[in-house]
Amino acid sequence: MPSTAKTPQEYIDELPPDRKEAISNIRDVILKNLPQGFEEIIGYGMLGYVVPHSLYPKGYHCNPKLPLGFMNLGSQKNFIALHHMGVYGDKNLLDWFVGEYPKHCKTKLDMGKGCIRFKKMDDIPYQLIGELAAKITPQQWIETCERIFKK
Repeated sequence: MPSTAKTPQEYIDELPPDRKEAISNIRDVILKNLPQGFEEIIGYGMLGYVVPHSLYPKGYHCNPKLPLGFMNLGSQKNFIALHHMGVYGDKNLLDWFVGEYPKHCKTKLDMGKGCIRFKKMDDIPYQLIGELAAKITPQQWIETCERIFKK
C-alpha cells in the first residue's frame, strides 16, 4: 500500500524499524551521490528523485504536470524496491549494473526491467547503489528520454 506521507522524513518515520534503517541508509547514499540538479520528492507513495520542471519544463511525457521521474525508493510488503529508470532505458548501464552486482552481494540479483528488489536487509549493496545513482546527470537523463520518446 503506497504511503500518504507528504515529505521524505514523514515517509521514513512511518516505516518499521528494520526498513527504516535500510531505507535511510539507501537514501543517504543516493543523496550523497546523485548529481546536482535532481530533486527528492514523494512520488507514487515512495521517495522519488526527479528532474524538476525548473530544469525540464516539459515534465513527464505521460503527464507533463509531473516532473521527469528518474528513481524511486520504496518499502514493499516483502522487499525494498529501488526503481531506476536509467537501467531500464540504457542497456550499457543495465549491463554494467548486472555485472557489478555479484561483486557486492552474496544474494542473487532480483530485478525486473527497472526495479531492483532487496529482500535481505543485511545484504544491500550500498556502495553499488551510490555508484549507480552517480552514473547519470539530469541533462543526460533528459537526452535519453527525449531520444526514447522523440518529444
